[in-house]
Amino acid sequence: MIIEANGLKGLTSDLAHLDDVTTKLGFVRWQWEYYRATYDLKIEDKKSEYFLRINARATEGKLESPYAVLALEEAYIGEVSFPHGLDYNTPIPDAVMKVAQQKINELQHALAE
Repeated sequence: MIIEANGLKGLTSDLAHLDDVTTKLGFVRWQWEYYRATYDLKIEDKKSEYFLRINARATEGKLESPYAVLALEEAYIGEVSFPHGLDYNTPIPDAVMKVAQQKINELQHALAE
């Protein structure tokens, strides 16, 4: 499920700063290649695990450089589905969405400083 109007889309940051900020908020940069990266945050509730995922694309340089500039793209959330990864069509509990929105707001605030 894409989280609409979250305020992150289009924000830019250099890779070193983005990695630092996201790590402090609990995100992990899992998937990455020269021109794109995915930051994941695991959110657990009583019944399942969910991942808040934020995509970023290099607009200047490559991800092998800490000075590369990345633009954030869509934020989306899905439930863990073994063995296939994430199910983006499952309804997300309100408590999980509240945590996801809080983390999005914290990330937006940290990047605006």
